[in-house]
Amino acid sequence: MLVNESLVQDIVQEVVAKLNISEPAAKYHGVFTDMNDAIAAAKKAQAVVRRMSLDQREQIISNIRRKTHENAEALSRMAVNETGMGNVGDKIIKHHLVADKTPGTEDLKTVAWSGDRGLTLIEMGPFGVIGAITPCTNPSATVICNSIGMIAAGNTVVFNPHPAAVKTSMFALNLINEASLEAGGPDNVACTVEKPTLESSDIMMKHKDIPLIAATGGPGVVTAVLSSGKRGIGAGAGNPPAVVDETADIRKAARDIVNGCTFDNNLPCIAEKEIVAVDSIADELMNYMITEQNCYLASKEEQDKLIATVLTPKGLNRKCVGRSAKVLLGMIGVTVPDNIRCIVFEGEKEHPLISEELMMPILGMVRAKDIDDAIEKAVWLEHGNRHSAHIHSKNIDNITKYAREIDTAILVKNGPSYAALGFGGEGYCTFTIASRTGEGLTSAKSFTKSRRCVMSDSLCIR
Repeated sequence: MLVNESLVQDIVQEVVAKLNISEPAAKYHGVFTDMNDAIAAAKKAQAVVRRMSLDQREQIISNIRRKTHENAEALSRMAVNETGMGNVGDKIIKHHLVADKTPGTEDLKTVAWSGDRGLTLIEMGPFGVIGAITPCTNPSATVICNSIGMIAAGNTVVFNPHPAAVKTSMFALNLINEASLEAGGPDNVACTVEKPTLESSDIMMKHKDIPLIAATGGPGVVTAVLSSGKRGIGAGAGNPPAVVDETADIRKAARDIVNGCTFDNNLPCIAEKEIVAVDSIADELMNYMITEQNCYLASKEEQDKLIATVLTPKGLNRKCVGRSAKVLLGMIGVTVPDNIRCIVFEGEKEHPLISEELMMPILGMVRAKDIDDAIEKAVWLEHGNRHSAHIHSKNIDNITKYAREIDTAILVKNGPSYAALGFGGEGYCTFTIASRTGEGLTSAKSFTKSRRCVMSDSLCIR
């Protein structure tokens, strides 16, 4: 979705003024100066939440959903203004999606066995206070998504949000606590600190009252969580390849791939990051992307300039992440119309703009001899993250072979990547996709522990 940047800035300033974003964080519910105080407050609130009925928790969640809908535009503009990443229109869609399709208490199921020796139940109990680390790429939607699932399960949560998105994150947390208070629940069901740092994150991960840590971010933060000695849910990086074989609807594949790649300027970790196309249809696919999907074909010289601009010795240039194709091309001195959505080119799989996860609308295409060659290249490009992958094919055998070899938490077939989150596809939404630790698309049940209750030789009445 294209947005006039100057208009966005004017509207953002107006929205920020109305929301009093410049006011001290102390005016927000759930915001503390010290991480230890935040954890203590969340622990006190959890003692109340765990005794609440599922209906009472669902009332809080219903309020969170309503407030998210009401503030979707404000939250989206705040995120773009604070981080400079993504675009307002797609972030609004994300907030409505998380409000409508994040599972609540309905996700919690009790399993029972009844027989001659009595009755046994397995119920899903809360962990307590969960520590959560959230990214700047998707700040408020991740905070809201995590909070819905965690509160539904009877937990409270302490966030250490990315410092580049702290204002947006704090505003989202305030909405969550207001939702709880309005439903008769406690304050501080979700907490954070005014100035999140590596030190505050370290305190949270080592604190005796934090039994579970959920991290959404890059490989570094996930590795830190998994090294903490605590139970960890790690939602890390991916480099999702989109395979296109000779049986695909090529025109539709071009549309779906570009739509998925450009959604929120390629910030979602599930988004198409590169294409592997069977040689016989590669030219046709590229032609449709350029002539019908407003893609810009970068020359070899422009590719080299992009490499020098978006990549640094330490990794991605943060000033390029989540920027539009027009802005990225402007950085290398290329002027294009507003309707240009994506930068495309052809290269080998080792090309730096193909092998690296860029999180920006730059889409390289790799040719393959046949489906077996395409699968081999796609598996290499996914780098063993086991996160997400995509395929466009009408051949069931090819789809099945790819699914087995790529072995990702998400595989989207014949659709844009965001169909995996229930937007144009079936299923629930989440913004914490735990590929490294195996939970996959997290929901309320991911934040529970299994508790078995056994009544021996009783309560079987058949």
